[in-house]
Amino acid sequence: MSALDRPLAARRPSRRQSEPSVAKPDHGADVEVRDVTRSFGPIHALRGVSLTVARSEFVTITGPSGSGKSTLLNLIGSLDRPDSGSIWVAGAPVPDPRLAVEFRRHMVGFVFQENLLLPYLSAQGNIEASLLGAGVGRRERRSRSSELLIEIGLLDRADHLPSQLSGGQRQAVALARALANNPQLLLADEPTGALDTESAKRALDLLEALREQHGMTVIIVSHDIAVAERADRVLHLIDGRIERS
Repeated sequence: MSALDRPLAARRPSRRQSEPSVAKPDHGADVEVRDVTRSFGPIHALRGVSLTVARSEFVTITGPSGSGKSTLLNLIGSLDRPDSGSIWVAGAPVPDPRLAVEFRRHMVGFVFQENLLLPYLSAQGNIEASLLGAGVGRRERRSRSSELLIEIGLLDRADHLPSQLSGGQRQAVALARALANNPQLLLADEPTGALDTESAKRALDLLEALREQHGMTVIIVSHDIAVAERADRVLHLIDGRIERS
C-alpha cells in the first residue's frame, strides 16, 4: 500500500525503528485547525476542516487539484483568513493577515513551488533579505547566511544569481531562506513540483536533514508520492474536506 492509500491519521512505521533512539531538537510548533471554512464566491474551497499537527511532526497533505490544499496552507501561514473557524499555532491564534508581520517573520517559513528568489540578488543575498526584514545586523546576516549555505552545500555558489543555479540549487536556497529566522513551522507548497526526479530527491533529502537538525514542524502540500512517503503522517483533502477512514 502506498503512502497515498493510507487512511487519514494512520502513521507510517518509523524508518528508524530498528535504530537506537536519538534525542531530536524540539523547536517545532503545534498546529490546530478547528472547523475552518473558506469560500471564494460560489466556490467552497474548505468545508469545515479540522486537524492537528504535533510539535516537530512532518505532515503531508495530499489531494487533487482544486481540493483546497494551498488555501489551507495559506490560512495556516496567515496569508489569508478563514470565513469561519479558527487556527492556532504554538498555542496562540493565528493573527489576521494585516497584523501578522511578526508572526510570518519569526514563527513561519515558506517554501513555494517556484522558489520566488529575487533574480537580482545572489544566493547569499536572497537568504540575507529575509534577515534584513527582521532587523538583523549586517555582520550577523552574513554569518547566518553563510552557515545556511554550508548546511545546503552551496557555499561555493554564494555569489551566484538564481539564473546561474540549477532548479534544485534554487530550491535549496529557497529552503535556506525560509529557515533563516529559525521558524518553528515550515510550510511548503509543492516544493518538488518544478524539479526533475533526481533534483526532487536531493531536495527532500536536504529537507529531512534540516528538519533533523532544526526540529521545526513541517507541513507540505503535494501531489508527489515521494513527498508523502517521507512524512510522519499523510492527510487527504478532498473537495474541501479532510477524508476520514
